[in-house]
Amino acid sequence: MNQSSRSNRPTSNKTRARDAGKSSKPASTRATPEPATSSEPDSPAARLPPGAIETVGLAKAYGDAPALEPLSLRVEHGDRVSLIGHNGSGKTTLLRMLVGMLEPTEGTATVAGHPIGSLEARASVAYLADQPVFYDDLTVWEHLEYVARLHGTEDWEQQAVDLADLVGLMPRIDDLPSTFSRGLKQKAAITMAFVRPFDVMLIDEPFVGLDRTGREALLELLALAHDDGATLVVATHELSSVERSSRLIALSGGELIYDGEPSEADLARLTEGRPAESADGESST
Repeated sequence: MNQSSRSNRPTSNKTRARDAGKSSKPASTRATPEPATSSEPDSPAARLPPGAIETVGLAKAYGDAPALEPLSLRVEHGDRVSLIGHNGSGKTTLLRMLVGMLEPTEGTATVAGHPIGSLEARASVAYLADQPVFYDDLTVWEHLEYVARLHGTEDWEQQAVDLADLVGLMPRIDDLPSTFSRGLKQKAAITMAFVRPFDVMLIDEPFVGLDRTGREALLELLALAHDDGATLVVATHELSSVERSSRLIALSGGELIYDGEPSEADLARLTEGRPAESADGESST
């Protein structure tokens, strides 16, 4: 890969930066899920097309230690989901299975109508990990070029410049991310996640280490991507961002303890791993 000289790159443009948060795949070329089929004409599967994310009894265990109990859920296209829970609740395990990084112990799942781990699913989903990984010998700009070209991003150079400018990374764009602080690595990972087209974005603790500029930029990019029709699942301890979601899912000890409206949830209770209370004061899932 040939590194472009800084002076030959497109100049930053704040208007284009706002557009960079959207999926770079035009709406007309988005992957269209194949209709669900079933031998029973009146079954739910026969009536509903595949969701953006579907799991059926999806579970992960390490030996005798369960990391995620069997989980069945459906996330619709265009949903913006916050995923919360204490450390070790199963959030990262779930996201890594959905993105194809971990093999389930049991159960099945699809992303954009395709089995997790398949090339079609990987092409549809962008992943922003809690611990970003970079190539030791590639600069930020070279990472962006690699990711963008791999996924067929059009006009990738302008998008890369706009994204780097939005998160405040332009002064370091020719540096190696392996030399960065935690916050700068997170900013580099954000630009890489948004420089490619996606239908679904899975995000694991994205606000850790970010300064105010990075946090505001990420929230803007998430809002724009959601407005453009992308499905977002954000695992976070940043509870102030939960109110921006259309749905809240909470895990505790690998089990689902809440799935519903964010406004109706006791966030403090859920992040402690305690199920929500029903109207009569009893714990309820």
